[in-house]
Amino acid sequence: MSKEFDFVDEWLTVPEVAERLNIPLGKVRRYIEEHVLFSVRFDGVQKIPAQLVASGEPLPSLRGTILVLIDAGFTADSAVEWLYRVEDSIGRRPIELLLEGRKSEVRRVAQSLAF
Repeated sequence: MSKEFDFVDEWLTVPEVAERLNIPLGKVRRYIEEHVLFSVRFDGVQKIPAQLVASGEPLPSLRGTILVLIDAGFTADSAVEWLYRVEDSIGRRPIELLLEGRKSEVRRVAQSLAF
């Protein structure tokens, strides 16, 4: 595992996500293209944080949050890092709030980063 992504506890490959969601590989890739999921490439492999598919489906609040981060100028890698590192303004990791269903709070902070 690359040290630059050690802030995510568990990573899944695209085939592992397809298996967990019981969908074809092409659909996982489409989810990534459409920002329903996100992935980063390291060690030569495209990987997705496992928490994003832990409930048997993609985390519903993720797509809109990713789009807000992209609009704020984030790359996929920097968006992953922002979601998984403690954000000072909320005192927690944004991904934790998304998993609790608190997407509005996360998106409000993400939008403020663009200004």
